[in-house]
Amino acid sequence: MKFETPATTNPIDRLKLIGKPTDRIDGPAKTTGTAPYAYEHHDAVPHQAYGYVVGAAIAKGRIKSMDTSRALAASGVLAVVTSANAGDLGKGRFNTARLLAGPDVQHYHQAIALVVAETFEQARSAAQLLDVSYTRDQGVFDLAAARDTAVPSDEQQDVAVGDFASALAASAVRFDESYTTPDHSHAMMEPHATIAAWEGEKLTLWTSNQMINWSRGDVARTLGLSKDNVRLISPYIGGGFGGKLFIRADLILAALGARAAKRTVKLSLTRPLIFNNTTHRPATIQRIRIGAGHDGRITAIGHECWSGNLPGGDIENAIQQTRRLYAGAHRMMAARLATLDLPEGNAMRAPGEAPGLMALEIAMDEMAERLGLDPIEFRVLNDTQVDPENPQRPFSQRQLIACLRNGAERFGWNRRQRKPASVRDGGWLIGMGVAAAFRNNLLTKSGARVRLGGDGMVTVETDMTDIGTGSYTIIAQTAAETLGLPLDRIKVRLGDSDFPVSAGSGGQWGANNSTSGVYAACMKLRETVARTLGFDPTETDFSDGRVRAGNRDAALADAARDGELVAEDRIEYGDLDEQYQQSTFGAHFVEVAVDAMTSEIRIRRMLAVCAAGRILNPKAARSQVIGAMTMGAGAALMEELAIDKRFGYFVNHDLAGYEVPVHADIPHQDVIFLDEVDPISSPMKAKGVGELGICGVAAAVANAIYNATGVRVRDYPITLDKLIDRLPDSV
Repeated sequence: MKFETPATTNPIDRLKLIGKPTDRIDGPAKTTGTAPYAYEHHDAVPHQAYGYVVGAAIAKGRIKSMDTSRALAASGVLAVVTSANAGDLGKGRFNTARLLAGPDVQHYHQAIALVVAETFEQARSAAQLLDVSYTRDQGVFDLAAARDTAVPSDEQQDVAVGDFASALAASAVRFDESYTTPDHSHAMMEPHATIAAWEGEKLTLWTSNQMINWSRGDVARTLGLSKDNVRLISPYIGGGFGGKLFIRADLILAALGARAAKRTVKLSLTRPLIFNNTTHRPATIQRIRIGAGHDGRITAIGHECWSGNLPGGDIENAIQQTRRLYAGAHRMMAARLATLDLPEGNAMRAPGEAPGLMALEIAMDEMAERLGLDPIEFRVLNDTQVDPENPQRPFSQRQLIACLRNGAERFGWNRRQRKPASVRDGGWLIGMGVAAAFRNNLLTKSGARVRLGGDGMVTVETDMTDIGTGSYTIIAQTAAETLGLPLDRIKVRLGDSDFPVSAGSGGQWGANNSTSGVYAACMKLRETVARTLGFDPTETDFSDGRVRAGNRDAALADAARDGELVAEDRIEYGDLDEQYQQSTFGAHFVEVAVDAMTSEIRIRRMLAVCAAGRILNPKAARSQVIGAMTMGAGAALMEELAIDKRFGYFVNHDLAGYEVPVHADIPHQDVIFLDEVDPISSPMKAKGVGELGICGVAAAVANAIYNATGVRVRDYPITLDKLIDRLPDSV
C-alpha cells in the first residue's frame, strides 16, 4: 500500500477497538511466566550447552598472549572460542567495534573469549582459568579533556540560518551557558541473551533484539553467511531502550560457540558486560546561546554539542530538537565528535532529544527569568507553526501551546511562586518546574501477513517485536478493527525473521508504522475476501464477523471455507514527510521537595501532556509515558556511569552501583493525551509517544529544584553535593 496523500475516512476511524484502553493480550503469558524470553527457550533444541563470555581487562592495547589449555582441560568444557580459532569475522553495519577482540583491543570488556561447557557453573569456572597477558596502550577517556580535539560529524551537518553572531550581539537580552550530561546505561531488566543452533549452514538464533531484519543482516555479514541462512526469533523482549537495536557479542559468540562445540549453545551477558561491553548513551557538553528583545521574542538561538565515541562511531545528536522547537530568525547549531576509547556509544531512548532537552529546557527557563517572563509564557511567545529552518514547510500538527496550557491548568501552575526558595512545607523547600517535550515522527516501511482460516480466526504475522510496549495488543486491535472482528478472533505472531519485515521497535516509530503495515495487509485481505464471496470490494462492509454488500450478507469465515486465505502487504510512504514537518509535542510538569538542611530531593508529583497523533491504546500509551517519565527522573537525579579515567571503564557496572529510580521515588504521575489525529502521518493517523515521554523530564525536575531552592545546577545528575553548600538559610 502506497501512502502518498493524506488519509481520509477509513475502517480505523470506526474506533470500536482502536483508541480504547485495552488490556494487553500477552499479559496472562507474562504474568504466569509462560512467555519465553531469549534465555528460556529450553525445549527449542535438546542438549543445550552453556557459554560464558570473557571481556578484556584493558581499554586499549593488544592481547600479547592467551593460554587456553587449563580452561580446555577443566571439567565439562566443550570448547573455547577466541579470535585465533573463530575464523574470519566481518563487522556489522550497525556495530562500531568488533564483537570479538584479538589481538587488538578497542575498549574495556570487549569480548576476547567464550568458554562453552555442559553447565553454566562449569563454563564460568573455566573462564577464570584463561591466562591472558596484555600490552596496554594509552587511551583517551575524558570528554572534557578531549573537547578541543573534536571534529565535525558526518551524521549532523552544521546549521546556519541568517546571521547568528550579529543577531546575538545586537540582542537586547543575551544568554550564554554550558551544561553537561553524563554517560547513561540502558539498564534494562532482561540481559542480552542468545541461544544458537546450527543445522548444516543454517543458523537459528533465539535472542533478545528490537530490530529483527537489521540484526539478521548484520549476523550474516559478521559470520560470512547468506542472509537466507540466518533466522532470528525474538517473540518477547524484557526491555531494550535502544540497547538491543543492534547485534551484540551474545549473538555472535553463541553462534561461534555452537559451531565449535557442535552443540546448541545458550549464553547471557553478565551485568558488568551489559554496562561495558554493550552500548550506552554518550556524555555531552552543550553550550546554548539565546538572544531576545525586551518583548521576549527570540532573535538568535545557538546550540553546540560535544560528545565522544570510538573511531567510526556517531555523535549524540543533542542539537536536533533545537532546530524545530522554537522560533528565531537567526540560528546556529553544531555538533562535534571527539575520539574516546570508552565502550561504544549508541542509541538510547530518545537519542539526541533526551540529553538535548536536558540542556535546552533549563536554558529556556533561565532566559525567561532574565526577561522577567513566566517560563510557560516565554515558550508560548516563541512557538512556531512552521519549520524555523524552512518557513515554507508547515508542521502537520503542532499543539505545543495546548500542551502547556492544559498542563498548567491541571497541575495548578498558578500556585507557583516566581521567586525561588519562597515556599516551605515544614523543613522542605517546595518548587515547581516545566519543560517542553519534542520528538520527531519517523516513517519507515513495514510489512505484515494475515491469514484467514475456515474457523474465522485471523492470524497476523510480522517480524515486529514487543519490548514491553504492547505491540501484540495494538496489532490485534488494528486487525480486528479493519476486518470487523472481536479481539479474541485475532492471533498475533511476532519477532521471527521468517515473517514479513516490519518497522521494528525503536525511535518511537514502531507503533504507527507496524500497525500501518498490518492495516495494509488487512485491506488486501478484505479485497481477497470480497472477491472470493463474489462481492464488489469497493462496496463491502466488514463488521461483527460478517461481510455485507448491498443486500448480500455472509460470514467472514465463509470466504475461507475451501481453504485458508492469505494476504501480504506493507506500508510504503511517499513524500508527505518532506512537504510537512512531522513531530510530536508535549509538556512536563514536576513538583519537588528539597530538604532545607540535607538537600535531599523528593519528587512529589509529575504530569505529562502529550500531543502525538491518534493514541491507539491509551492504557498501553500511558504505561509507556509514565515509564519514560521515571527514566527522565533517573537521568535528572541519580543516573551516571562513573568513569575510571586511568583505565577507561565504567566503575558502577551493575544495578547496585548504577542507581535507577523505583516506584517509591515518584508517588504520583499523571498523563494527558490531547485529542489529535494526524492524517499526514499514516492511515492510522497516529505517531508515537514512547520516547516523547522522556523528552524534557529531567529539565522539568531541574527547573523545579531551582524554583524550590534558588540553586541552579547545570551539570547532571543533580546530586546532594551540588546543592548542600548553596541552599538558602534554613531559618
